[in-house]
Amino acid sequence: MAGMTARVEETRWLSPHMVRVVLGGDDLADYPAPEHTDAYMKIVFPGDGGPVGRRYSVRHWDPGERLLTVDFVVHGDDGVAGPWAARALPGDSLVISGPGGAYRPDPAADWHLMAGDESALPAIAASLAAVPAGVPAVVRLVCEGPEDELALDSPGRLDVAWLHRTGAADPAGLLPAAVRDLPFLRGAVHAFVHGEAGEVREVRRHLLADRAVDRRLLSASGYWRRSMTDEAWRSVKKAWNADVERDVA
Repeated sequence: MAGMTARVEETRWLSPHMVRVVLGGDDLADYPAPEHTDAYMKIVFPGDGGPVGRRYSVRHWDPGERLLTVDFVVHGDDGVAGPWAARALPGDSLVISGPGGAYRPDPAADWHLMAGDESALPAIAASLAAVPAGVPAVVRLVCEGPEDELALDSPGRLDVAWLHRTGAADPAGLLPAAVRDLPFLRGAVHAFVHGEAGEVREVRRHLLADRAVDRRLLSASGYWRRSMTDEAWRSVKKAWNADVERDVA
């Protein structure tokens, strides 16, 4: 889809490291309703060196009001999108296109597993809303500390645990350890594992090799890579993903 101009209608801090930006504008009259709960769009941000495009999850789309909600992780002045969102004011504008996506909780699954960090939180929160009533939804999320925890809701039967990097002996090992320690429920699981690439890779390997999860029922993707800038990660992501696919035959 061609780019659309979106206008900032409202901003609100959800936690010390996450800001919500609500976008509107006449162009959004043509924005298609997302089919997937991990829907993402490309946002073109203004930058000193020229426009920079990034993909961000759609937290919520209100077609009646033509309002698009996006939650941004902010870590100081790191990156492009976070600093922009932290300073965004009503009336500011940017160009968006989309949505894309590939995942939606399978209504036929016996239970759901969702694991990730702050970067995956918007997609996980949106996905929880699509879990059928009463179906177990097990969620494991990494964040900096208790002040970054957000309330999550679902028609499903929620089991949520937050894992805090602050004070942890091995922050990178929190998510893999939490998934390894899970007592798996009976029946088919539909799993969504997104976040830091190294952590996602380890969890994916465990689910496929040790838990025998059907790979057709596993959505796994690394949104970012520890110790790498956005640009550095984007330059190696394709090769990294190819290596990940070879992890478990």
